[in-house]
Amino acid sequence: MNRNVILTCAVTGAGDTTGKNPNVPVTPQQIADNCIEAARAGASIAHIHVRDPETGGISHSLDHFREVMERVREADVDIVMNITAGGGGDWIPDVEDPTRGGPGTDIQTPAQRHEPVGELLPELCTLDCGSLNFGDMVYINTADWLREHARLVQAAGVKPELECFDLGHVWFARQLQQEGLIDGDPLYQLCLGIPWGAEADPETMLAMRNKLPENANWAAFGIGRHQMPMVAQAMMLGGHARVGLEDNLYLEKGVLATNGGLVEKAGNLIETLGGRVMTPAETRAHLKLRDPSTGKVVGGEA
Repeated sequence: MNRNVILTCAVTGAGDTTGKNPNVPVTPQQIADNCIEAARAGASIAHIHVRDPETGGISHSLDHFREVMERVREADVDIVMNITAGGGGDWIPDVEDPTRGGPGTDIQTPAQRHEPVGELLPELCTLDCGSLNFGDMVYINTADWLREHARLVQAAGVKPELECFDLGHVWFARQLQQEGLIDGDPLYQLCLGIPWGAEADPETMLAMRNKLPENANWAAFGIGRHQMPMVAQAMMLGGHARVGLEDNLYLEKGVLATNGGLVEKAGNLIETLGGRVMTPAETRAHLKLRDPSTGKVVGGEA
């Protein structure tokens, strides 16, 4: 059991959720404000996507990421920042010509996915460790793309959060480590409940955890109604946890959530189980992350 829990808040994703909960942040200012709200509620890490401010849809804009980062860094709070680098992998075959992407397809090269990370140098970024049927689309991230992307993240000195949506992703993440493309103790995020990847249940989480390297730090999350049960399950199995409006829109049945409300509920659950949420400073030290105020790795070299 882990009694010192790193709690991530994933404040907004890229999915079609803005019409389902008006609290899902869309503009860079709203996303930054939600990161600050999560920090004040006790979150250790803020995980961010950005959206098109006009449509609420997918955006990869460097300017949007920069505005979010600057607003959060200038605020009177501390929180570890984790930028998504997993966008630009959505594939929906065209009905008339399945060799081409149809409406809704959004593909980026590894270099394009890495641009905000390499430019803004957050403490963490995600690295999605494989392809899968993601709902009704296919998320594409080939082995060679992943190797290229891992090299870019490594060269930037940013720690990758290895997002694994199935057991095969854990296998390939271990391969990246064996090839020397992951520095230090790896950080895994077990992503549970997304159709049609790993299910959000104790057996699946345990199976994935048991395949992690001995020196791994790890967290897990479940989507929708599985969010809080997976917080408890991850803690009981020795891991860390993630909540937030990217993954779940409800605080309880029929009650729309806010990011701050989800962080507070998870924090209370962790305390009820005999644990505590680690501060951002403790998180940087535990994971050996770069301190944004000094540019130096906490407990290590610059």
